[in-house]
Amino acid sequence: MAKINETYEAVVVFSSKAGEEAVKALTDKFNEMIQANASDVEMNDWGKRKLAYAINYETEGNYVLWNFTSDTSFPAELERVLKITDGVLRFLITVK
Repeated sequence: MAKINETYEAVVVFSSKAGEEAVKALTDKFNEMIQANASDVEMNDWGKRKLAYAINYETEGNYVLWNFTSDTSFPAELERVLKITDGVLRFLITVK
């Protein structure tokens, strides 16, 4: 039988090129989206860190980690929105 809910971990690297206000706006946007569609949400802002290699000629990014529990269809929707959002350099969503 398929599981109804899973625990997920999402790490997102935001571009710091646009400034702190833009990073905060994107973080708030995705935090609200996750809060609306998941439970047991924990957000951990790691702040600005040096990237291991340049992505789009950027060497620093703002890292944010979310842990949440949701149904199995929500991570696909979150991934779709992350792919089309400007200001997101990289992301990874995994099942814990």
